Amino acid sequence: MNIVNVAKDFTEFPGPRYCDQGPGSGEEFLKEHLKPAFLRARKSGDRVTVQLDGVKYGYPTSFLEEAFGGLAREFGIDDVQGILVFESTNEPLLEYEIRQYIKEARRVRGSGSGTTA
Repeated sequence: MNIVNVAKDFTEFPGPRYCDQGPGSGEEFLKEHLKPAFLRARKSGDRVTVQLDGVKYGYPTSFLEEAFGGLAREFGIDDVQGILVFESTNEPLLEYEIRQYIKEARRVRGSGSGTTA
């Protein structure tokens, strides 16, 4: 199984939606960590466990939507839902929130402002 630990593999301080808005963006996480793990898992028929605990101040909604909604916009809602598994003991409702962004990905388009969730 592929594991992506946001805090250890990427940052303890998730940031804005887009790279040009600051460090630790959802766009950067998607490109550098989530998408490569997703592609490896899809090719091997495996799953990706995304470990969400360990960040210092939680997750901005724009970060989550860009990373997980962005993956679903690129590869399809069903594929993303079937491959990603989430772990969070600190915020158990976080998985539900992320799955909503994935489910609604076809309707959401980033405006570039970083405030669209």
